[in-house]
Amino acid sequence: MTTNHAISRRTLARGALLGSATALLAPAGAAPAGASTAGPAGVPLRLPAPTGPHPVGLRTVHLTDPSRTDPWVGGVREVMLTVLYPARTVRGCPRAPQLSPTAAGIFADYAPLVHPGLPEPGEVDWGAVLTHGHVDAPPLPGRRPVLLYSPGGGDSRTLGTSLAEDLASHGRVVVLVDHPGDATQVELPGGMRTTVLFGPPDPATFRTMVDTRVADLRFVLDRLGDLPTASVTDPRRLGAYGHSAGGTAAVYAAHDDARIRAVANLEGYLDLRPLDAPDPFGRPLLLFRSEGFEGAARIDSSWAGLRAHRAVLRRGGHGAFTDYGALVPQLHAAGLVTDAARAALVGTGDPAPTRAALRHRVGDFFERSFRS
Repeated sequence: MTTNHAISRRTLARGALLGSATALLAPAGAAPAGASTAGPAGVPLRLPAPTGPHPVGLRTVHLTDPSRTDPWVGGVREVMLTVLYPARTVRGCPRAPQLSPTAAGIFADYAPLVHPGLPEPGEVDWGAVLTHGHVDAPPLPGRRPVLLYSPGGGDSRTLGTSLAEDLASHGRVVVLVDHPGDATQVELPGGMRTTVLFGPPDPATFRTMVDTRVADLRFVLDRLGDLPTASVTDPRRLGAYGHSAGGTAAVYAAHDDARIRAVANLEGYLDLRPLDAPDPFGRPLLLFRSEGFEGAARIDSSWAGLRAHRAVLRRGGHGAFTDYGALVPQLHAAGLVTDAARAALVGTGDPAPTRAALRHRVGDFFERSFRS
């Protein structure tokens, strides 16, 4: 069942939608290639190009899981996926927008409430931001690793586009998974589904969020053979990564499912339920946090004692692991984000080396993991 929520901005403001990204982590107790988006100053917003040798293809997939009931609205559980992969050619295949016009309008309303400091509605045309994924491009032949991505709490899968495109351009199939219910907006075939959460989630709600995400990820693993990239995927090389609540979910999914051979946690707490220490699941684990994250003490505590590869994103903030790492500095330069908001959202570092460090660390981790 798909639910459409017609919610006014006044209602959203009263509800203090989702609190902040930290609150979600820590519960209490087809467009032309040259298109761009601009604010009033006319400064274009662009996602950075991937660095790998392959162009990137893109498919959008809708799946239903008749074995599960949606915990938020009832009915059969649905998920939406964006599948990115190295393409044989992109001739005649348009670049996909990051958001459809409908989704962009909803995102514009929710964004400054989920992440205070982002521009107010009407200041940015989010629907004109292009990805580097070419719609329905034919995949490059070969057998490739598959990486599943779970976004941060309150974020849709589209905010993981830049890192996913880079991973795909280096020869992987990347599946961005949306989790309807806690994501601000998910465009399903039956209509737009918006979040059911208002205010910081209590511990029980947060657990439902993560448990639902874990089940979503395992369901997608079950259905990899039905995806349009099935002929080019290697089921022996499956990985997962996630940001914030998505990082939490990725680790617990790997803990519960041995098919996941490596997992990268981008700043997600691991104190939801006990993990076997020092080695949670006998497979490679990357624990990656930012230098500027205000929850660093709890991150360190919840990661203590675990055997893992560890990294710190220097001068980065919590949002630097997502597309905000590229977009917020551009908004800041255009005068649409304050100095304080920029620092709080993505840190103070130069976005280019910060992005390069993120891409290299995550890509190298999975490359090494799948060699072993």
